[in-house]
Amino acid sequence: MTRIVAQVGLVLALFGCQSPTDRSTDDDTPPARELVDLRDRILSYTADLGPDDAYAPPDDTQREHVAESVGHLLDGETTRAERLLAPLGLKLTRLTDTDSGRRYDEIAAARPGKAERWGRLYLTADSDVRWNVQVPHPVSDRDTERLGVRLLEDNPGGSLVLAGAHREAGRRDAADVAHQEDSMFHTVVVELQKRDVPGVQLHGFAKESHRPYEAVLSTGAARRTLTEAAALADGMEADGLRVCRGWSARCPLEGTRNVQGRAAERRHATFLHVELSPDARGDGTDAEAAAKALSGLVTTWNSGER
Repeated sequence: MTRIVAQVGLVLALFGCQSPTDRSTDDDTPPARELVDLRDRILSYTADLGPDDAYAPPDDTQREHVAESVGHLLDGETTRAERLLAPLGLKLTRLTDTDSGRRYDEIAAARPGKAERWGRLYLTADSDVRWNVQVPHPVSDRDTERLGVRLLEDNPGGSLVLAGAHREAGRRDAADVAHQEDSMFHTVVVELQKRDVPGVQLHGFAKESHRPYEAVLSTGAARRTLTEAAALADGMEADGLRVCRGWSARCPLEGTRNVQGRAAERRHATFLHVELSPDARGDGTDAEAAAKALSGLVTTWNSGER
């Protein structure tokens, strides 16, 4: 009986019943709606990414339209967002996750083509967006995409900014979106920064003798995030992880050249750069502790304690 009630609730959520805190009005809910396994939907997308894929970034006008559409979506103006996205080959869909019942607005490619490799955006549709997790190197930084999805699923109020190409795709470093400003990924992150939405960016490193850590934490160029970074480090260390704190020690991989971190510094936005060893990702022995500490961070942001 309980299972039947839950399924009925999901169907009602999918086809029109809205919570009082929903960002959209009845007249401005995306017409495209799907009931999905959110984790499976996202990981099926990233599973196909490879270093030999074609990749070309959006041009200046396309990036401007993406930024405008995200701004409209954050304001609950989904019709305006859809009008800007459609000519770009992008589509807005309201998703309801079968596991949690939570709802998300997804921006993704409408069909196979150039836009398919630009990436995706998932925004909570049940409340204002209060935090975001960024995955710039899915697959190449193994299991960072899985951790990003987990944080989105397990914690309310969030959004996921996901790159859509392997970091080695395309010519030279074109798809390394953590170091390129001409990507849809960077455009979306900057739009969230303009709205003062704090973000954490996930990376992975190979375990080597000169990196005796499970995590390297830094604020990139955005030095104002030290309080949150220190709290995250404390949480990880409390569960036995070895952490290199980039603001008080000389650490590798501090992300000082990360373009999203530099943008955060210019806008006085909250940005954390997190590098995790293989043991702290996926099925690694320290993965649960890392996920727990990161969930504590975004929970703090969701509650407004910044």
